[in-house]
Amino acid sequence: MLVLDPITVINIKTTTMKFFRKINILIWILAASALCMSCTKETPHIAPRNTDLSNSAAVQVFSATVKATRNYIYVDGTSVSGIALAYGGIFPGTAYSFKVNAGSRSFTIKDTLPATTQVPLTFTQTMDAGKSYTIFTYDTITSTKQATVTNNIVVPTDTSSRLRFANFIYNTTPVANVDVYSFKKGTGAPLFANVATNQVTDFIPYASLQTDTFYVYAAGTTSPLIVKQLVPSLVPTRSYTSVYNGSFSGTKAVTTFVTY
Repeated sequence: MLVLDPITVINIKTTTMKFFRKINILIWILAASALCMSCTKETPHIAPRNTDLSNSAAVQVFSATVKATRNYIYVDGTSVSGIALAYGGIFPGTAYSFKVNAGSRSFTIKDTLPATTQVPLTFTQTMDAGKSYTIFTYDTITSTKQATVTNNIVVPTDTSSRLRFANFIYNTTPVANVDVYSFKKGTGAPLFANVATNQVTDFIPYASLQTDTFYVYAAGTTSPLIVKQLVPSLVPTRSYTSVYNGSFSGTKAVTTFVTY
C-alpha cells in the first residue's frame, strides 16, 4: 500500500482544485458563447426621413405681442419650437421657415409657465401645399391676436431684393396709418404709403447691399414717429419683412427679418 506524505497529499489536492476551477471557467465561457450565438441581431428602429415636401407648407412666426417673453409654438398639439419666442423675435431664428403638413392645422402659441398671465392663442389655419406663410402675433399678452399672411415669393432675376412692410404697433386706442420714407429714395413718394394698423403690404423691389434709414410718419404729418437704420443690408434675390412694432406711447421699433 502506497502511503503519501502530508505535503504530497496537499499538493495533489491543490492541483485537483485548480483543474476543476479551470473546467468550470471553460464551461461558463462556452455557455456564454452559445447564448450570444443564439441571439437574433436586432436593427434599431429609425424614423424615416421625410424628404417629400410636396404636401407641405412653409411657415414662420413673428412675435409683435407686447411683453411676451417665452412663447412656444404647437401645431396639432405637437411642439415645433425648441426655444422660447419673445417679443420682437422670429421663429425659426436660424432658418427661413419650418414645414407643416398642408390642410387645416391647429396652432397654439403660449407661455408654458404655470404662473403666466398670458392668454394662450389658439387658432385654426388652412395651409396650402407649396405655399409660404408668416404668422404675426400682436396686441398684448392678455389679448393676443394673430394675422396669417401668404408670402408672395418671387425671386428677382437681377441683384435686387424684395421688401414689404407690416404695421403692428400697439395702442389702447386707434392710431393713424403710417407712411414709410427711405433716406436713399429721398423725400419724394414714400416707400410704403398709408399702411393701416395690423396691415401687411405686398413685396416691392428694393436695392440690395446698401445702407438705408427708414422714417416712419403718421400719414400726412411731418414729424417722424421713429427713425430706424435698416439692419441688416439686404442680400440680393432675398425677400425681407420690416415690422413697425412695440407700444405707440412707449418704446417703438422697426424689426427687419428675412422671409425667403
